[in-house]
Amino acid sequence: MRTRLEKIAIIGVGLIGGSLGLICREKRLAGSVWGHGRSESNLRKAVELGLIDRYSLDLREAVEGADLVVLATPVESIIKTGEKISPFLRENAVVTDVGSAKEKIVRRMEEILPRNIRFVGAHPIAGTEKSGPEAAFAELFQDRYCILTPTEYTDNGALGLVRELWEQTGARVDVMDPEKHDRILALISHLPHMAAYALVDSLSKKEREFPGLFSYVAGGFRDFSRIASSSPVMWKEICLQNGKAIIQGIEVLRGALSEIAEAIENGNGEKLEKIFLNAKVIRDGL
Repeated sequence: MRTRLEKIAIIGVGLIGGSLGLICREKRLAGSVWGHGRSESNLRKAVELGLIDRYSLDLREAVEGADLVVLATPVESIIKTGEKISPFLRENAVVTDVGSAKEKIVRRMEEILPRNIRFVGAHPIAGTEKSGPEAAFAELFQDRYCILTPTEYTDNGALGLVRELWEQTGARVDVMDPEKHDRILALISHLPHMAAYALVDSLSKKEREFPGLFSYVAGGFRDFSRIASSSPVMWKEICLQNGKAIIQGIEVLRGALSEIAEAIENGNGEKLEKIFLNAKVIRDGL
């Protein structure tokens, strides 16, 4: 980064926050990287793993004097955390987040933060089904998109700083409107998780009819259902934050499944092959 920061504070040192802290320390992007969280054992582990320099269980101490504060808490806690840290932030500090739903967070943070505090919404589209500081690694964001969601109120200097931060992680930075972000992510990220959760949950109910059902699963089921191992609490919160767009996405999937069911019922092999071929061509190109 062109400007080396004196202090970065990361609130929530798990997979995302921990990986970001590790990169900041490895690339010496700040004089010190502080962490804050609810579990002291996790924070001690984060220090041992080199994700942060030091930590504080006191939110005020963690953010005081920080040039940049990264809110990497669960999505439902971001706004509440923003409200709590607001009185303790130094003038002209930059606050950003990593939430995967943006419109509600961005609009509310712009309302609650003082005018001399600069907020930039961000969403690194990266992650695994694992969580906690032990899951963090420096290559997590490499060649992944990080979407920044500025509004008409976003300070250009702060936007540039957050862009530089994510470019240092190896991410490809894109910029879009918060509402557009939520509609797109509902389709390409949130909807697949809903489908995986729904499939595994529905089959668990069929196990009463077919005892030992899951003992026969193979690669296809394991690959598709892997993301159902993601945090239930986190995905509950994402659904509540981006519910309208997710429901619209579920309707899209419901329509596609109905189309396949209708083709099967009518014995329309040509239609089935056309649907499957289109999906294969798109998937092979990813």
